[in-house]
Amino acid sequence: MSKRDELIAKYAADLKDKCGIDADMDLLTRVTIGCGPSIYNADSATVSSSDENELETVKNNFLIKKLGLSEGDDLDGAINKVMDTYGRSNRNKYRAVVYYLLTKHFAKESAY
Repeated sequence: MSKRDELIAKYAADLKDKCGIDADMDLLTRVTIGCGPSIYNADSATVSSSDENELETVKNNFLIKKLGLSEGDDLDGAINKVMDTYGRSNRNKYRAVVYYLLTKHFAKESAY
């Protein structure tokens, strides 16, 4: 099993255990691949829900640039909802899982 496959299995377990969601493994795999090498770096592999700059990066680089959404789509509300679903007290919020949840929230699976 490759390192990426191990991470995808970890992300699927996080979705099930912490969010109560059975992952669409095909979409989760495509989202994980879309994250690129950031999933292998401990700092960039996670998203801090308390860091406003980090949340702005998620909004601008992922929601607007990758998914093609606009400011009028209540992006901040969606990010907050995803952080609540994932659990704000959860220390490790994996970027691929956050992106997966946002992709599902906006029904933008077609971006992948």
